[in-house]
Amino acid sequence: MKILVLNCGSSSVKYKLIDSATKAVLAEGGVEKIGLPDSFLKFKRPDGTKETIVTDMPTAKEAVKNVLDILTDPKEGAIKSLDEIQAVGHRVVHGMDKFNKSVLITPEVIEKVKECYTVAPLHNPANITGIEAVTDLLPQVPQVAVFDTAFHQTMPAEAYMYALPYEAYDKYGVRRYGFHGTSHRYVSRRACEFLGLDYEKQRIITCHIGNGGSITAIRDGKSVDTSMGLTPTEGLMMGTRCGDVDPGALVYLMKELNLDADGLLNYINKKSGVLGVSGVSSDMRDIEDAIARGDEHARLVMDMYEYRILKYIGAYTAVLGGVDVIVFTGGVGENQLGTREKICRKLAFMGVTFDAEANKARGKEVEISGPDSKVHVVVIPTDEELMIATDTAAIVGEK
Repeated sequence: MKILVLNCGSSSVKYKLIDSATKAVLAEGGVEKIGLPDSFLKFKRPDGTKETIVTDMPTAKEAVKNVLDILTDPKEGAIKSLDEIQAVGHRVVHGMDKFNKSVLITPEVIEKVKECYTVAPLHNPANITGIEAVTDLLPQVPQVAVFDTAFHQTMPAEAYMYALPYEAYDKYGVRRYGFHGTSHRYVSRRACEFLGLDYEKQRIITCHIGNGGSITAIRDGKSVDTSMGLTPTEGLMMGTRCGDVDPGALVYLMKELNLDADGLLNYINKKSGVLGVSGVSSDMRDIEDAIARGDEHARLVMDMYEYRILKYIGAYTAVLGGVDVIVFTGGVGENQLGTREKICRKLAFMGVTFDAEANKARGKEVEISGPDSKVHVVVIPTDEELMIATDTAAIVGEK
């Protein structure tokens, strides 16, 4: 089954066309700067070369139409006709506690996703815009919503509740929801396949670390805790997000900097994290370069970044009563050799041994723990799009 996977943001659309039977990526690319004069479509050819087309795309509907046009282009296209697209799978960021699994999109589902706008004002409206664009352009094609939050709906109340007045949860739905669920679900399962372990009998900690980052504790195939919260701001230090911080400090800064609510959101989501502390960049590759030049703020950032990852692994090891598998994924987890090594060596107290030679691999499935390690430590490149395509094929096949 040929599945078009869409990840629609407020000004961008990422896509992959995947054959769910063979897992082959038939086409991939994306649209950026929707609504701006210099909007463009970029795509990768089967031979690996890339092309960029600058064209006017004032709305998401035009963006999706351009994606469909390039997929069927006589020269550049991967398919001859849109009739070959048998289903569309959408990444939807927030499902609150309304969705605990991927679902076939219906008018009722759309209304429930819209009810989540208040907790995901930047993401869910863009996701719905993409769904509506496909409905207009491919009205006969079934669509499936795959939620970032769904995998974490197995968390127990003691993990997801905040110590706020109960009405915050009861009336307003304020609780931990977690994100990156599709990635955590994929890499935890794939890690067990790679290692030859029974997925439903393992204690797993998955570290999705990159510009955005989260860590999840998984017991017997189910998420029992995760570092992100009501929004993706909580938890690890990230590229531009602050992660865990004393809420009293935020109130203090609102007063001192004369910030309103929107100003504070911008401060903690776009000006903080790696960028805010370093003053250099939100990209950890730039931080590594700055450290090599002797930049003290960059060195502090790296220490903070790695310390918080280590702290969550330790906490979740306690939550799980031990750990069998630790997984690194995401841009940093898949490629930053020094961070993986430092964390593994800090975990020697619980029987982790480290294979420095194996750790030289970037972006590949590899076990970086030694043969005598009491815990398997593996690198598994994430593939959220494949997970979305797999869910979509399964749900559409049940119709």
